[in-house]
Amino acid sequence: MNIDHLAIPLQNGDRRAFTELVNACQTMVYNVVLNIVQQAEEAEDVAQEVFVQAFLSIGNFRGEAKLTTWLYRIALSKALEHNRKKKARKRWGFFRTMHLDEASETESYFDHPGVALDKKEAATILFRALRQLPEQQQAAFMMIKIQGMSYTEAAEILSTSVKGIEGLMHRAKSKLKSMLEEK
Repeated sequence: MNIDHLAIPLQNGDRRAFTELVNACQTMVYNVVLNIVQQAEEAEDVAQEVFVQAFLSIGNFRGEAKLTTWLYRIALSKALEHNRKKKARKRWGFFRTMHLDEASETESYFDHPGVALDKKEAATILFRALRQLPEQQQAAFMMIKIQGMSYTEAAEILSTSVKGIEGLMHRAKSKLKSMLEEK
């Protein structure tokens, strides 16, 4: 999908160009966000935030990368930010309700429409382990193994080298393997 022709009209405030951007990229943005936040309703909200952020910050787009790469970075950042805030709320909620036994383990069930019902338990275990990885490793793994991106595309989005992505993937796979073997 090549939407780079929309950059200048977007920077000039063309609302039709923004509508075209949303129509062309909404599925990609939603999937990126859903793979990280893992809840459909939350992913919809975060995806909307991504497009609001894109609209507000299009003036900062310098054209050094593809427009889709820039939008992917915003989606990734917003999704990771959402998870950080969610973790902080959980910690705060845990301290407030420390006397309740059920507060110690309030893991959400993984709900992704692309995962067959019989695979949901395995996906839940995998994504629970993924959430324990450092953000850069988590992002690299999601882009390459779940989104099907190349190492080059992932490197461009994460502003690193292909070797850097290879290192992140190696560490992510090693950590995931050890975490999943413990289960």
